[in-house]
Amino acid sequence: MSKKVKKGRNAELEEIEKAKEKMFKESRETFWSDFKKFITKGNVLDMAVAVVVGTAFNAIVTGLVKNIITPVVTYFTSGVSINEMKYVLKEAVYDAEDKLVSAEIAINYGLWIQTVIDFIIIALSVFIFVRTFNNLRKTVNFEENYRKAKEEEAKRAEEKLKEEQRLAQEKELAEKRAAIEAEFYQNTAESAKLLREIKELLSKTHLN
Repeated sequence: MSKKVKKGRNAELEEIEKAKEKMFKESRETFWSDFKKFITKGNVLDMAVAVVVGTAFNAIVTGLVKNIITPVVTYFTSGVSINEMKYVLKEAVYDAEDKLVSAEIAINYGLWIQTVIDFIIIALSVFIFVRTFNNLRKTVNFEENYRKAKEEEAKRAEEKLKEEQRLAQEKELAEKRAAIEAEFYQNTAESAKLLREIKELLSKTHLN
């Protein structure tokens, strides 16, 4: 292989390496740029807020059920907690050494009731929140629309007033122009009459 061919081959390899490096740099910049756009989008921020609020809301519901509803139900069920309510199909069997031989088989309907209560409370709370939010948004939208309507009405009234003033000015100018023209025509007619009289007087004087 000649030196010229070898040199050309090395230059080609260097160009390929530079192109790869440039492509990698651009892809890295594009990645961080796209990531920045992604995390700054309103939807992502709203989702993050929703996750935080949802976690806190879950703690509120759990505390409500555990600390308020469950003690009330336990009081009316003679000290039996909702979670402990069950229908035993088969008792647990223990041997002489009190070791479990076969586990208890039971329908834990108390846990199901607890789940239903949690669901109802969450659904009701979400409904109240959404309803309140929608009413608040309607109020805000109504106030905004009312304000915009008032602004549009004031703008139309201002435009109407300007149009009326413009028409009044045009009418006044037209009346002044008509008065000036009438006065001009009248002066012209009087001047013409005066000229005729002077001409007739001169003619009579000439004849005499």
